[in-house]
Amino acid sequence: MRLALLTAGLLPLLGCVSAALPEAEAAPCPDVGDHVVVDTRARVLWLCTDRHAVARVRVALGRGGVDKEREGDGRTPLGAYTLGEPRPSRFGTFIPIGYPTAAQRARGLSGSNVGIHGPGRRLSWLGRASTWVDWTAGCVATGTDEDIARVAAFVRERRPSIVLR
Repeated sequence: MRLALLTAGLLPLLGCVSAALPEAEAAPCPDVGDHVVVDTRARVLWLCTDRHAVARVRVALGRGGVDKEREGDGRTPLGAYTLGEPRPSRFGTFIPIGYPTAAQRARGLSGSNVGIHGPGRRLSWLGRASTWVDWTAGCVATGTDEDIARVAAFVRERRPSIVLR
């Protein structure tokens, strides 16, 4: 009985939330090469090969928004960067983003340990719902271990760059 009441109360809410999520946007893939593209407005990460999307993943970003300027601002950087080798972390898998670049450091931008990673371990039971709110310290977070595994496999196989726009 309680489950039926809970389900009846949550289903309309979940329908509203999912209806608000953009599902049909066009992939913003560059014309040539392999890229991970993060559309920060739509909160979507695309895996791209020569203008074609091979996967789409919902993500959460930094709790401070975007356009990172300094260590600790909670923002996710914008721009084009290299990606490091995926490695185990407290978020399942962590893929380092090469922020800041040498040119950005020369302009006074700072930060470290920015990357793409899986869900927080304590909230991993939420699955993709953990991407409904921006919660990271400046990283890009997937909602499931399966999503970060897919991204990590693409990075290992293709050695793409990342574009955060």
